[in-house]
Amino acid sequence: MNASANRTPWMLLVVASSILLLTMGVRQTTGLFVKPIAASTGIGIASISFALAIGQLMWGAVQPVFGAIADRHGPTRVLVLGGLLMAFGCALTPFVSSQWGLILTLGVMAAAGAGAGSFSILIGATAQHIPAEKRSFASGVINAGGSLGQFVFAPLVTLGIGMAGWATAMFGLAAASLLTLPLIAPLVKPRRGDPAAGIAQAAQAAHLTLRAQLRIALRDRSYWLLHLGFFTCGVHIAFLVTHLPGEIALCGLSPGVAGTSIALIGLFNVAGSLSAGALGQRMPMKYVLAGMYASRAVLIALYLASPPTPITFYLFAAALGFTWLATVPPTAGIIGKRFGPRYLGTLFGLTLLSHQIGGFFGAWLGGLALERSGNYLWMWYADMALALVAAVANLPIRERAIAVQPASA
Repeated sequence: MNASANRTPWMLLVVASSILLLTMGVRQTTGLFVKPIAASTGIGIASISFALAIGQLMWGAVQPVFGAIADRHGPTRVLVLGGLLMAFGCALTPFVSSQWGLILTLGVMAAAGAGAGSFSILIGATAQHIPAEKRSFASGVINAGGSLGQFVFAPLVTLGIGMAGWATAMFGLAAASLLTLPLIAPLVKPRRGDPAAGIAQAAQAAHLTLRAQLRIALRDRSYWLLHLGFFTCGVHIAFLVTHLPGEIALCGLSPGVAGTSIALIGLFNVAGSLSAGALGQRMPMKYVLAGMYASRAVLIALYLASPPTPITFYLFAAALGFTWLATVPPTAGIIGKRFGPRYLGTLFGLTLLSHQIGGFFGAWLGGLALERSGNYLWMWYADMALALVAAVANLPIRERAIAVQPASA
């Protein structure tokens, strides 16, 4: 029985990583469809960018809601709904030919489905089964699954678009979304008496109500500084995942360079996520975050000063990939350490909402920049400035747990 109990947390990590591999693989490759959809339907780049920007916002908006449902009732029904929504959203996209159609399919359905199977739900579902000192690394393992999905899906989507057209490639993403469903069973909320329930029940023994926990968190300056850092991170990531293929096309390079670059971001973020999770166990996590944000400003400056060649984009993608979503483990780690694991899905979901509000502006403003100035230069400058703001904002964060009394109502 002890051996089984010891294996359970790692089995949960593998399952959660696999689900995130699929949902993030689908979600992080939508930028590869921007130009093919524009060429096929006549919808403008800015209009498509706005639909994807709505998707960025929707992905974040659903996470605190789904996180609260998962915290209370377990993640099963949330994950099932997410897989179905994501599949239907992708499957319906080839049948629409307007901005409003894209907003409904990619901006609402697919994005909400991906949000239901994303970080806050999966990290929250596993955190209560893992000792506090291991949660940062566990979050890194789960996050690495999402990064690996981007590495796997980007070249496959590029190949599918080139060989069979963007509609067929989108149908492939719909089929991949359904693969999340058979992976959900091990994440079913443990029943009383199950060996895996021990840690979770102990963590829930003297918990606060959700309302009381939210009041505490929303009065905490450190929590808001994490939101600020994650907002700027969202601008950065959404701009790049949506418009890096367009930037590469402006340089006269082939779509294959874009697919390879996005894949390299995912591959190197596997190492970055695991490294961030491990460092979070050995040093203050706020310094890990500050270092990653500051490095992005430096990398963008180096990119802008370099010649627009394939090797430049590959090196840029690899270096950026190391910090890409590696911000997730230390951010989730600080929230779990400061407020405990009971409502981690909700509290981390709210920070992801801030991330995706930033993502909305990153995806949308990138499209506007291209249509109005013919390039993305001013967005690169804004990205550098925001990265420096995020680095400074993380330095005064406090990580120690807040002492609270259990609420009576």
